[in-house]
Amino acid sequence: MSASGALGLIAGQGSLPIAVARSARAHGRRVAAIAFHGQTDPGIADGVEVTWLHPGEVAAALGALRAAGVREAVMVGKVPKARLLAEPAGLRPDAEALRLLASLRDRRDDSILGALADFLEEQGIRLLPQAELLPELVGGEGVLGRIEPSAAQRADVAFGLPLARVLAGLDIGQTIVVKDGTVLAVEAIEGTDAAIRRAGELAAGGCVIKVAKPSQDPRFDVPTIGPETLAAMRDARAALLAYEAGRTLVVDREPLVARADTLGIALLGVPAEEGVG
Repeated sequence: MSASGALGLIAGQGSLPIAVARSARAHGRRVAAIAFHGQTDPGIADGVEVTWLHPGEVAAALGALRAAGVREAVMVGKVPKARLLAEPAGLRPDAEALRLLASLRDRRDDSILGALADFLEEQGIRLLPQAELLPELVGGEGVLGRIEPSAAQRADVAFGLPLARVLAGLDIGQTIVVKDGTVLAVEAIEGTDAAIRRAGELAAGGCVIKVAKPSQDPRFDVPTIGPETLAAMRDARAALLAYEAGRTLVVDREPLVARADTLGIALLGVPAEEGVG
């Protein structure tokens, strides 16, 4: 990680933005964050210069980053489209945001985030790959913790992995939940945690499978599992969480594994291009 200049942090929901800020500061780097009202954890303000905005205030965000001397930035944490569709007033798009939206062929995540990344690059701000800042969070292969997956659960993961990859390749979602060779839930605009909880309404003991997109842009939307994922699994009485090794960020790993052990939930890193080992 470069130690020169402020790091711009475009911070969405969840604990990952705080982890990025903490890591950057530990490397001696000043952090200037763009946080979103009602979305970003207020804890982001600890030792960080924060500008609070609405997601559509693109020009104001650019101005804040420039004022902080930012030349490199990272975008982490979700800003859920479902909530913005339900409460469009919360977006508050400015002229720059409207111009970017009008230039899109569709409103898929990749299209929106790619347009924003291109805009920042045009303004002299390079968007960094998420894992470049937090290589220690990249999950490896094998079982994390004490809970060993059963043969039936491994079979469900082997069944669900190719389906999840097709889903991700269509940029619909990156998570499915399966049980006994049946798909209980498919992630769409509602997001991973809501999809997991929806599966729990149908059956307990589901296997959650989270994958990267085949052409994953490392600058944004990298698959992430953390405390929020585990809380959703607890609520859904899910039994296993499988993620693609080398392509997934595992946030707060030690407490996450300890909590999963307590809940009896298996955590399994599977090879990114193959089946279950």
